[in-house]
Amino acid sequence: MIVVGIDLAGVEDRPSGFCVLESMNAKTCLLYTDREILQKIRKLKPDVVAIDAPLSLPPGRTSIEERTDIHLRECDRELLKRGIRILPITLGGMRKLTQRGIKLRSILEAEGFTVIEVYPGGAQDVLGIPRKSKGRILLLEGLKRLGIKGLRREMSDHELDAVTSAFVGKLFLEGKSETLGDPKRGIVMPKV
Repeated sequence: MIVVGIDLAGVEDRPSGFCVLESMNAKTCLLYTDREILQKIRKLKPDVVAIDAPLSLPPGRTSIEERTDIHLRECDRELLKRGIRILPITLGGMRKLTQRGIKLRSILEAEGFTVIEVYPGGAQDVLGIPRKSKGRILLLEGLKRLGIKGLRREMSDHELDAVTSAFVGKLFLEGKSETLGDPKRGIVMPKV
């Protein structure tokens, strides 16, 4: 089983965390462009690609730039009900991230890849490990407690969120996850 996890940046000149998880062994790097990300995925041929970015628009919205009073998707509302903090996809920098995520999903699915949306911060809450905002080393130690190998102290917070994304992708393949909101376009989270 090969899982790719991506902590996607909103723009190509900022680093995106990239993780390949085989069994419980993680290998990470930082990538920048869509081209780099797509090339690496095509070479790896993973069973699932788990992306930390909004990959869909709320029903009733035709574009992220459209000015409406619709800001949340069903999965966003479900996270909020569970006490998990989120940023609305229509907020400032989230717009570019959403556009980039939707574009990557579209390309990858057209090529036959299974792509899921994940939210590492929320998954970390559910898994009982610290978010990166509590400290990168605390998150690293939390991921080690889950049994993930190959983690290094010098990993960036982007790489650690990519590891979390890949771990959620692994749970998805094992049937140990749930999809909040739309079954095909919702956010995949670990089962409690």
